[in-house]
Amino acid sequence: MANIKELAQMAGVSVATVSRVLNNHPYVSENKRNAVEQAMKASNYQRNLNAVHLSKGKTMLIGVIVPFVNHPYFGLLVEGIANEAVKNNYKLVLFQTNYEETREIEALEMLKHKQIDALIICSRNSPFSVVDDYTKYGPITLCEDSREKNMSSTFVDHYKSFSQALNYLHSKGHKKIGYCLARNSGSNSRYREKAYEDFLKKINEPFVPDYVFYDCLYFEDGQTVIQRLIGMHSPPTALIVTNDQVAAGILVCCTEEDISVPDQLAILSFDNQPIAQVMNITTLEIPLVEIGKNLLLQAINHRQVHHDELFVKMIERKTV
Repeated sequence: MANIKELAQMAGVSVATVSRVLNNHPYVSENKRNAVEQAMKASNYQRNLNAVHLSKGKTMLIGVIVPFVNHPYFGLLVEGIANEAVKNNYKLVLFQTNYEETREIEALEMLKHKQIDALIICSRNSPFSVVDDYTKYGPITLCEDSREKNMSSTFVDHYKSFSQALNYLHSKGHKKIGYCLARNSGSNSRYREKAYEDFLKKINEPFVPDYVFYDCLYFEDGQTVIQRLIGMHSPPTALIVTNDQVAAGILVCCTEEDISVPDQLAILSFDNQPIAQVMNITTLEIPLVEIGKNLLLQAINHRQVHHDELFVKMIERKTV
């Protein structure tokens, strides 16, 4: 394939003219532009995009870290990110990490080596101290509360939202309330656990370890929850569930085990996925698509650090 100097010889123009044509410079005569384009066509010339990106200082690629691509929560976040990326002529590089720190480091290293322009972290396992070391290489935005950090974030306050859920169930007469979380680590889980601890103190109820269920991510995890409840001498009368998928699994198992919802067990979930609408599950709607959109805008408009809090909305249905 011809290089720029050979294109210039073929077209009978200067190397500078060829460069201006390749970069869509407006101040090139029509005759010279046509000559260069004919030379490119005759020699099957293809632009070296890596060189173009290097010269412009941009790749027009945004990295997105998600632990799983097959979970509706992260699917909606990525939908919001992707829709806004298209509007701004960016492409996405998706990193599925399975919460493995080494995979997160691989994405951070791509930012360091200028292979992506920015990095959006939807959920992480790496500590803040590790992530913070990479902020000098490019913008990093987080889908969690990082108001004390030098990284932009778009987030829901999980302490406030969990407190809202607990107070709502308490207003319906529930004191023995359990909860399900995806994992027992991570900042969002810690905020929810703190809200639960403070709530129990406020209503003067003891902490019951059996009322806490971890590793609840998918529909089938609902069966594990119900089997544990069946074996309890004094089970909770209400559950706050990490997402609608797990809540739907719990609801189906309740039907199979003749557990009346909400009379024997109230179920309050998060997200407001379509499955919650179909199964009439009471839920707190998290504006995931809007969060994703804002994360992308923060990533590309990174001159100042911004922390944007979005808010949940109670959707009352038939499980409470």
